[in-house]
Amino acid sequence: MWKEFKEFIARGNVIDLAVAVIIGAAFGKIVTSLVDGILMPPLGLLLGKVDFSSLFYVLDSSKGVPVSLQDAKAKGIPVIAYGNFINDIIYFLIIAFVIFLLIRMINNMKRRQETAPTAKECPYCLSTIPVKATRCAHCTVDLKAA
Repeated sequence: MWKEFKEFIARGNVIDLAVAVIIGAAFGKIVTSLVDGILMPPLGLLLGKVDFSSLFYVLDSSKGVPVSLQDAKAKGIPVIAYGNFINDIIYFLIIAFVIFLLIRMINNMKRRQETAPTAKECPYCLSTIPVKATRCAHCTVDLKAA
């Protein structure tokens, strides 16, 4: 069983997945910082100085009406903290959009590599030769001089 486990861990896919999870966690922190520090303040200002993370709905007001989400938690008042849900949706959309842009950029680079010409025509004999050729294999003309 130990040998089988070592083979499983040594597979390239498992190591790639581990690296992806670590990079994803670090990327999540960057996105959290971006959303909390840069995007949410202007968005909250545009919407009337609303801080999404502090939005909540009181389910039971018999213990009093809390003035903030922290107050509700301190008093043990049941609330639905839908502001955090809004923040999480915004985080998800930003992460999904950035991943979309990265995948799009990678696909464009792959297409450019695939469409890059691998052959050209000799200007003298019009035969097909490799792009990096410096001398035509058919007419033996020096292509550097041409």
